[in-house]
Amino acid sequence: MKKIKSNLLFLLYTIILGVIFGAIIWSFLKIMNLGIEFIWNFVPTTLNFPLYTICVCVSGGFLIGLWKKKFGDYPEELTTVMGKVKKTGRYPYNNVFSTLGSALFPLLIGGSIGPEAGLTGVIAGLCTWVGDKLKMYFREMEELTQIGMSATLGTIFRSPMFGFMEPIESDKEVVLPRTSKIVLYFAAILSSFGVFILLGRLFGGRTGMEGLEAGKIELSYYWYSLLLAAVGIAAGYIYFIFKKLTSSLKKKFKKYTVFKATAGGLLLGISGTFLPLTMFSGEHQISEVMKEAETIGAIMLIVIAIVKLLLTNICIDSGLKGGHFFPVIFCGISIGCAMSLILGVEMVFCASIVTAALVGHTLKKPLATVLLLMIIFPPKLIPVMLFAAAAAKFIETPKALLTE
Repeated sequence: MKKIKSNLLFLLYTIILGVIFGAIIWSFLKIMNLGIEFIWNFVPTTLNFPLYTICVCVSGGFLIGLWKKKFGDYPEELTTVMGKVKKTGRYPYNNVFSTLGSALFPLLIGGSIGPEAGLTGVIAGLCTWVGDKLKMYFREMEELTQIGMSATLGTIFRSPMFGFMEPIESDKEVVLPRTSKIVLYFAAILSSFGVFILLGRLFGGRTGMEGLEAGKIELSYYWYSLLLAAVGIAAGYIYFIFKKLTSSLKKKFKKYTVFKATAGGLLLGISGTFLPLTMFSGEHQISEVMKEAETIGAIMLIVIAIVKLLLTNICIDSGLKGGHFFPVIFCGISIGCAMSLILGVEMVFCASIVTAALVGHTLKKPLATVLLLMIIFPPKLIPVMLFAAAAAKFIETPKALLTE
């Protein structure tokens, strides 16, 4: 009876923490969207300022550099956060508030990054702090941090199953927690996701990427799956080439924190001036690309995607840090639309396969990839997406392109 009471109490704590996670994520994204609205819509329409995009990005990069020089080079990349949690069951929480600022500021100035890295680090730190306070009462506290990461990913991407699968799927196997732990995972994920959706409906705010509807898919289209998957994998190689390049530059200028961030802001501003769709995470630009694909043209769609793959790595390695999931998804969809125009094949069909191959190549987790993309693409495309993501996993990335 004592053990049952302890388990129920721990389940209650997990649900409460999930509610808190959902509120934190919603608040962060709400502040981010209000800031973006003010900086990029209100101010430009009020003031006629020349070279506004470059000025905002350069000054923003400079201020971010100063912030990082004082508080440290945060947030860490998602793979780093997850690696630390898997290895030690903990994540440092002495820099939670400075990490929030470090995660928010690059998003406000239009960085080609997503919010998942910063938010995952913050909540992992909070979970470790709570675990330290309660570990005398519960043995399971060492797993609370990983549960918190799952809740964060499931909420940010509006995919509870992705939140559950991403941390437990490795490049070799899927290691499922025992049944009692699975209950805790879903208690945290669903309570976080539920509160996030509830707050969005009560107080407004964007809740994620919009779903895409596919038109009629002819049987003959499936013959193009191999070609489309190959294109997505090739885009993945381009991503890793850019990542290797920017990582090398990052090491050379390691000591010049302010200079790096300012230079990153300058490159972001120049790119945004000539190719506005390369800015921001791409989450809310997907529908624009789908609607305007024919007007933009196949060549320009590919150019935008390649520039954005480079710009995402520039932002991350220059100090304008964040996640890469949203930008990579946008790039996959942009290239997929271009292939649709070239091949004359249904657009959402092409976008789903190219995106699955690109994300699958960078993530090397086919199940997590498909669970993530299910929030965008219709269920009938799951088989071809799984094929593309699995193919991308088994085509190895050369070690020369991998960064430490």
